[in-house]
Amino acid sequence: MTFNYKKFAIKYATIYTSILALILITPLIIYVMLLLQIDRAKVELSLREQSKRVISSMERYNNINKVYKLPRYKEYQTALYTENYGEIFSNLNFEPTSYSEGFYIEDKHYYLIYPLPNGYYFGAKYLLVSTTHTANEIYLFSLLTILAILLMLFIFSLLLLRNFSAPFEAMNRQLDNFIKDSMHEINTPLSIINLNADLFANKYGDNKYLQRMKSASKTLATIYDDMDYLIKQGRVVHKIDEVDFSFFLQTRVYYFQEIANLKKIYIRTDIEENVKYFFSKTKLQRILDNTISNAIKYSNDGSSIEIELHKIEEEIIFLVRDYGVGIANVDKIFSRYYRENETKGGFGIGLNIVKDIIDEEGIILNIKSKIREGTTFKYLFPSKDC
Repeated sequence: MTFNYKKFAIKYATIYTSILALILITPLIIYVMLLLQIDRAKVELSLREQSKRVISSMERYNNINKVYKLPRYKEYQTALYTENYGEIFSNLNFEPTSYSEGFYIEDKHYYLIYPLPNGYYFGAKYLLVSTTHTANEIYLFSLLTILAILLMLFIFSLLLLRNFSAPFEAMNRQLDNFIKDSMHEINTPLSIINLNADLFANKYGDNKYLQRMKSASKTLATIYDDMDYLIKQGRVVHKIDEVDFSFFLQTRVYYFQEIANLKKIYIRTDIEENVKYFFSKTKLQRILDNTISNAIKYSNDGSSIEIELHKIEEEIIFLVRDYGVGIANVDKIFSRYYRENETKGGFGIGLNIVKDIIDEEGIILNIKSKIREGTTFKYLFPSKDC
């Protein structure tokens, strides 16, 4: 039940960081796209200037020398093509996919195809100027900026939420300690009441007033056990042993018999003998007690309850059927603090605990209910190697 402010802070810091990052990174992405466009324009401009230098060099050739050496540059490659794209000269280190006039990008190769006048420039019709270029600096800048934004947002959100949640964590810790102390204080007088009620019954005989007192005490004990389980949940590892399911169920039925007697409810049992199962007794008791006590609580006076236990092949079926008021919202009964009937008492935590246990242990629960006709809880315990 302790509020974990560290998990709270980390969880919501991650959520807030994601939301704020989405808002802040969107303009950054737009800015990076503009940078990439500017970078592309710069490369295209440099290729156009380079093509002019090559053309100027060819124009200066006066045919006196028999051999013309096309200008070569470390950062640029050049190629000349005929009108039918026949190669006249090339020092390219890749094969262009397009020969039409314009600017192109293929992987890391940027190239410009420039048209030449007919009958000039050694019979060439097209000049291709290329360079190798990457926008790695822009991508690196973008990545580092995004990481910096995410890191700063997460740290800021984490510190803010931890400071915000710290007072609640302290208050929750005090409340948790108060509940623990209260549970301890309740346990002692509750045990004394039960013990003395039994001693009084043995000495002076049973009567309806004593039965009511013992019934109320057992109801309170069930609530106490639920609260105790809830407080220890997640902190205590429940030991798993081979449980005599049949005997254990019979003892719980006997335990709740006095509560049922007050409402004149008859409990019919069909419990197969010697059914063994590897399970935690604490968890099993929470399942049995909450299911049986709820059946009694929501049954009509003078009605009956059926409790069955069978082992079919390797699977165990535990069933409780009542003929009471029924359940209006089956999907809601496992919600913590939810109660179908406010007049019946309780805190609405019993079935929530049951739901946690069956989910943890892979137990299947089927519920059938009709208003004013009754409810059936059917548990299917999976096979385990004993």
